[in-house]
Amino acid sequence: MTTADRPRQGLRPAFRHWRARRPFWGGLLLALGGGWILLTEKASLKVVLHIGMQGLAGYLLPGLMLLLGLLILFNPAQRLFYSITGVLLSLGTWVTSNLGGFFIGLLLGVAGSCLAFGWLPDQEPRLGRRGRRARKQAKSADGADLTKV
Repeated sequence: MTTADRPRQGLRPAFRHWRARRPFWGGLLLALGGGWILLTEKASLKVVLHIGMQGLAGYLLPGLMLLLGLLILFNPAQRLFYSITGVLLSLGTWVTSNLGGFFIGLLLGVAGSCLAFGWLPDQEPRLGRRGRRARKQAKSADGADLTKV
């Protein structure tokens, strides 16, 4: 019986299966970057900048970043468009939103967009060091048996 045929037990394995089929970390980082920039817009600091029509762009760009992060999570088929738009919006917050949320939101948004752009849906899971070592030993054992025959 394969893992796909086996019924999932519990909430954690179901979440891990859902997370494995989408660019989870990219979407999460992009959404966190947008949320961080929105929080810095509301900060009670003397350094807060508002440029444009009453700071409309300062709220619009991070709001769209937050939306794109959620769209990457729930609609991964369109991740390329969302990630390219996300990186452009993240870079645009440099001018409109307190230097991109004092660099933190900008860096989170760019990193998340790059992760989402580079995610491949049909790639096999990577093996850890132990898995690679076991595979290498199994191949060498099979090769040794064939040479003796």
